[in-house]
Amino acid sequence: MNISIGIDIEEINRFENKTIEKDSNFLKKIFTDKELDYCFKSKNYAPHLCARFCAKEAAVKALTDLKITDVYYSDIEVLNHENGMPYIKIKKYPELELKVSMSHCKSYATASVLISR
Repeated sequence: MNISIGIDIEEINRFENKTIEKDSNFLKKIFTDKELDYCFKSKNYAPHLCARFCAKEAAVKALTDLKITDVYYSDIEVLNHENGMPYIKIKKYPELELKVSMSHCKSYATASVLISR
């Protein structure tokens, strides 16, 4: 079994003042429609966007360690179970088992991803 881990941290202000109307091209290169719907349901959406971006970046780092380099941000989807716990899936590699942990404070968001295959 191969196991890999990735981590990322970003400043939340990178995602403040982003809107679907104004920043659609940028947002749709990174996020799926389901992710955008989830994030923009919140009045304070920037931490949600940033945490998901961190999860995607952490996943790319972990994938690269496994020599998988053909995955883009839009191929990675970070969703939530009914109980609110996040999960992550990669469309191109459904056989991979991914675990994700995300967090944020006032200024920063972070995520770590563990992948096994």
